[in-house]
Amino acid sequence: MSSTMAWARSQQEDGVNPTSIVLVNAHALFREGLRHHLTETGEFHVIGEAGNGQQAIQVVDLLDPDMVVMEVDLPGVNGLEVARAIKRAHPHIRIVLLSSTMDGQEVVKAIRAGIAAYVPRNIAPEKLLQTLHQVRRGHYPINDLVLSSPDVAAQVLNAFRQMAVDEETQNVYSPLSPRELQVLELVAAGHTNKAIAQSLDISNQTVKNHISSILRKLAVNDRTQAVVYAMRRGWIKVPLPDDTAT
Repeated sequence: MSSTMAWARSQQEDGVNPTSIVLVNAHALFREGLRHHLTETGEFHVIGEAGNGQQAIQVVDLLDPDMVVMEVDLPGVNGLEVARAIKRAHPHIRIVLLSSTMDGQEVVKAIRAGIAAYVPRNIAPEKLLQTLHQVRRGHYPINDLVLSSPDVAAQVLNAFRQMAVDEETQNVYSPLSPRELQVLELVAAGHTNKAIAQSLDISNQTVKNHISSILRKLAVNDRTQAVVYAMRRGWIKVPLPDDTAT
């Protein structure tokens, strides 16, 4: 409780508005408990709820929240399918999925769908709040899950390796946007976030957001790995020092 209240105080002192959330779970009692826990922090404001996938899509379309916290096992449409539909219509919305199982194939699908976090359904309240805090700041703690679970990590890496060597899949699947490729090329050239922001005439925070998105899409841990991954596949080209020599 003390850490939760400390978070709330720090956010209020910084003048940060509460993050709007839509809760999606088949059980009203679960939603009520989670809503109470989130609301009392002062950081989050639950603006809507849904008990199934179709209703979730309608509520999100209507309310356009900052974040959706959703159960994977929903009546009717699976939560992952709902998440895909939401991300297609509202790319800016950050989605946290609660699952009864930590299945590597599901995590792969979640990463490719742009899910920010994929956590156990029985996660401790304090841990969930920490995860939501990370998501709120534009991070993708789904990568932490990959790193912390060897079995999940193996399945995720195998899936992405297969995707890399499968030419047909690679031609269809373009993981990085043109702007993200621009950012990554500048990273590869050794530019700082500040220099990248100046070069592309965007804010430093936007650069950070692009880099977080790149790491999440490529399922890598840092900027160097992202550069190597992209260069090996021919997505970016960085001239060697000799190339520019006269």
